[in-house]
Amino acid sequence: MNHNQENWAARAAPVLFVVLWSTGFIATKSVVNNADPLTYLAIRMAIVVGLMAIIVAIARPKWPDGTGIAHSAVAGILVHGFYLGGTAIAIAHSIPAGLSALIPGLQPILTSTIANRWLGERVTPLQWGGLLLGLGGVVLILHNRPMTGEAGLGWLASVVSLISITLGTLYQRRYCNHIDWRAGNLVQYVAVTLFFAVGAFAFEDRVVHWTREFVLGLAWLAVVLSIGSIGLLYWLIRHSAATAVASLFYLVPAVTALMAYLLFGERLDAVAVAGMAICAAAVFLVNRHF
Repeated sequence: MNHNQENWAARAAPVLFVVLWSTGFIATKSVVNNADPLTYLAIRMAIVVGLMAIIVAIARPKWPDGTGIAHSAVAGILVHGFYLGGTAIAIAHSIPAGLSALIPGLQPILTSTIANRWLGERVTPLQWGGLLLGLGGVVLILHNRPMTGEAGLGWLASVVSLISITLGTLYQRRYCNHIDWRAGNLVQYVAVTLFFAVGAFAFEDRVVHWTREFVLGLAWLAVVLSIGSIGLLYWLIRHSAATAVASLFYLVPAVTALMAYLLFGERLDAVAVAGMAICAAAVFLVNRHF
């Protein structure tokens, strides 16, 4: 890849990542209408394991040692297990797709706070200002939303998603950057398939309605999200500081809410639109030095 191609890829990758990641919340709404959340996730991850096994068999990447396998399994449980599980449970408990991205959208604040101490990354005052501005944008988008009852359980699941994706991203950057992404991802997906299978047998009736909506949503989530966007996320983690990568998550709630408005008619009022604009400005401030 020449220098111009590398520059183009570096500019296009964050935009593509935000769009793909946002579609995950939309597609999840389709599948949890037809299956228990952990059951759907176990099926999704089993499919992904098969796809990654084919990729690994063809590419024959260097296999990680025992420590690398353990680190990959932990990263997988965090990035995929608790994050996806929390998101699916939130949507299954009546949190609209356009709002299920909002609590995880606070990730940049948490990531920057931890990265500043754990990874030794310097976060400039301007970047801190951008992160706080983004927090304000998310608060605006959250205004007037129900926070109690079944919705309260959904929001709690979203908080679990926030913590797990934050810790998982940082853990991946610190302990798994040297591992070939193909071998590492296969280990992660095997670990998280077992994680969801145990959860499904322990807590659910494992109901699945194999409708056209479910199959199409499952295919999109397994191939485009779990293979495409996760591979892109790890590429971004390798090529950017943790704070810069995390700041992209500020755009996900806005893009998801717009998609949900167009597809499901979920409410998008003027204050929420203002919050989205503020989030976009925050991403610009956080990334301007990278």
